[in-house]
Amino acid sequence: MQLYNSLTRKKAEFITRIPGHVEMYTCGPTVYHFAHIGNLRSYIMEDILEKFLRYEGKSVNRVMNITDVGHLASDADTGEDKMLKGAKREHKTVMEIAKFYTDAFFADCAKLNIKRPDTVEPATNCIQEYIRIISALIEKDYAYFAGGNVYFNSARLERYYLFNDYNEEDLAVGVREGVEEDANKRNRNDFVLWFTKSKFEDQALKWDSPWGVGYPGWHMECTGISLKHNGEYLDLHCGGIDNAFPHHTNEIAQSESYLGHPWCPQWFHVHHLNTNSGKMSKSKGEFLTVSLLEEKGFNPLAYRFFCLQSHYRKNLVFTWENLENAQGAYNKLIAKIAALTPGSAPVDQEIFNQQKEKFLKSVGNDLNTSLGITALYDALKVKANDETKLALLKDFDQVLSLSLLEKAAEKRAQDAKASSQTAGGFVITGEGDPEIDALVLQRAQAKKEKNFALADQIRNDLKARGITLLDTPQGVTWKTEK
Repeated sequence: MQLYNSLTRKKAEFITRIPGHVEMYTCGPTVYHFAHIGNLRSYIMEDILEKFLRYEGKSVNRVMNITDVGHLASDADTGEDKMLKGAKREHKTVMEIAKFYTDAFFADCAKLNIKRPDTVEPATNCIQEYIRIISALIEKDYAYFAGGNVYFNSARLERYYLFNDYNEEDLAVGVREGVEEDANKRNRNDFVLWFTKSKFEDQALKWDSPWGVGYPGWHMECTGISLKHNGEYLDLHCGGIDNAFPHHTNEIAQSESYLGHPWCPQWFHVHHLNTNSGKMSKSKGEFLTVSLLEEKGFNPLAYRFFCLQSHYRKNLVFTWENLENAQGAYNKLIAKIAALTPGSAPVDQEIFNQQKEKFLKSVGNDLNTSLGITALYDALKVKANDETKLALLKDFDQVLSLSLLEKAAEKRAQDAKASSQTAGGFVITGEGDPEIDALVLQRAQAKKEKNFALADQIRNDLKARGITLLDTPQGVTWKTEK
């Protein structure tokens, strides 16, 4: 796979430390509110990346944090704690807020067919890891205690800015947005590893530490959680482009200073989802969530399809018209697949392999999902029998995760029912599982065409699965044998 690296600003072959295995870390949500669809674009693209790596035959250990403490309103260690802000807004405890919005996040992920990572770790589970790492950084003179807080000493680094080329003047207080003067810092670009005495006296969650009662800085949690679950060497770190600075910059600084060796060679950043008024955020404009899309009649998978039609390193503009167009295209794609006849003939392996190779090259070119969608349509147009086309779609959907065959089976069954009801023809009166209904309808069509061998084969296959068919004047009743 060729993958762009935010660290080198170049596209190159993705190589892992252990051949065939990927240690992958993705920055998770701060669970103080619902995730908006801009946040979820990043998780969709990271999901595609993980699934493609597995599709190529690699094993993947993917770890994600849940930020339930320490993320301040400004990424520059200033402002109110986002979790405390959420708790005050809803008159609940921080842990109640964290539980509710963590569950809501994964419910949204399920609707978007985003796979849950192998390991999901709340930041509050790893306090002792952070304390151990910070203690070692102090011993190595990479950190210092001042004004009640522990700071990382950026002056010890040969180079601090890794993802962007900044001039020293850009660090001047009041020049770069988000930088406020902190008299305790030795250097302008130092950052907090552990808060104790600070203006956040009402912080809800605090722990004992060698430096007093306090809580970790936001950047420390990803280092601690990744070292705990991925080990000392990470192959791939993912997140939104807004995480590159300062969050990922600070992660690298503290991780490599602690470890004494390079930490993660490959960085993957997803660009913004914008509205016509600019970058999407929770603080301005209409708060766009998966639930709101559903309320307006959109299938969440149409939003996934919308995201896949653009490259992850390009800003994507969201409008309701654009989403409506994507849903229309998705529905037409499902209708085309529904028109294919399952079990019509054996899979043509030569054509299957040719088309799969095209898909691998397309998506393997820096996760080019728009070319992956093109490969999907090409598979539908290829000169091959329906079973070969369906096999290709099923194969590609391991990566794209658009529920293509499942939705097509549902539509096939719905269309057949609607047709039979209007024409007074065949009707299903059984239990209503879309997959089984589709097979029952296929059997009915086979009988109509006097293809009794196929009809008997379907009946026998269903019987082997514990499903009994009963032909009646009103249609077919089927039931699952107990």
